[in-house]
Amino acid sequence: MSSFNRRKAKGGTPAKAARAFRHSLRRPTLDSADAVQPTLRSRSIYLLPNAFTTAGLFCGFFAIVMAMNLKFDQAAIAIFAAMLLDAIDGRVARLTNTQSAFGAEYDSLADMVSFGAAPALVVYEWSLLGLGKWGWLAAFVYCAGAALRLARFNTNIGVVDKRFFQGLPSPAAAALVAGFVWLMDDLRFAGTDLSWYTWAITLYAGLTMVSNVPFYSFKDVNYRKSVPFIAVFVIVLIFVAVSSDPPKVLFGLFVLYGVSGFAVYFWRLAKGRPVSIIETGNGKGEGLD
Repeated sequence: MSSFNRRKAKGGTPAKAARAFRHSLRRPTLDSADAVQPTLRSRSIYLLPNAFTTAGLFCGFFAIVMAMNLKFDQAAIAIFAAMLLDAIDGRVARLTNTQSAFGAEYDSLADMVSFGAAPALVVYEWSLLGLGKWGWLAAFVYCAGAALRLARFNTNIGVVDKRFFQGLPSPAAAALVAGFVWLMDDLRFAGTDLSWYTWAITLYAGLTMVSNVPFYSFKDVNYRKSVPFIAVFVIVLIFVAVSSDPPKVLFGLFVLYGVSGFAVYFWRLAKGRPVSIIETGNGKGEGLD
């Protein structure tokens, strides 16, 4: 009787298939401790970065207390201190590899107090109180703008060009408002004499936070890369200028930053280029690469 060659099974002999099955059972599954370790780590609470966040939250609360006691210069300084601490906590988390989901949420809540509620209350107590409903409406627009800005930042963080902020960042908006209060108080101007100027600046800061105007984020600057000597000299000059007259220099710097986004926006609009910072399929911001 003639014999025919039989086609072997795809998995090999039964013995090999059994060994492969036993080997697959030894592999870690999604329910194993190793697989869920990154998730547990991302939800952990780390002391060092959250300590800086807590310090920034304290500065925001302290600014509110000082405004209630009519010490507006100290309130403005506390908001600027919160800005410095807000810039430090994220970098500390990255340098020490202690980023966490808890830290990100805690940072957003602290920012809402320091750069949303605190500046709105400070500027209202200093100048907007005499405008009646127009005053507290402007303060509320600013506060709501900060909340919406932070919520949009958290939800769009993965789809925007990292080189630009979508709208004026809340720390810069707080610096614009608090810097004006600090400067005018330093020049001995009464807030009630500048009510409508304050109203316009507060409304501008609040609405610009929820706009789509691109503001440079400085996130593409490589701080570990060597720089020419002139760059270090410029940094020294900036420190000297700020220390010589902090209210004037800081307010001037943030005014320039506060209008820089509109300069870029209208310049690109005039050139016929799109100004969206939403990332396209190639991973770069549309019209901003």
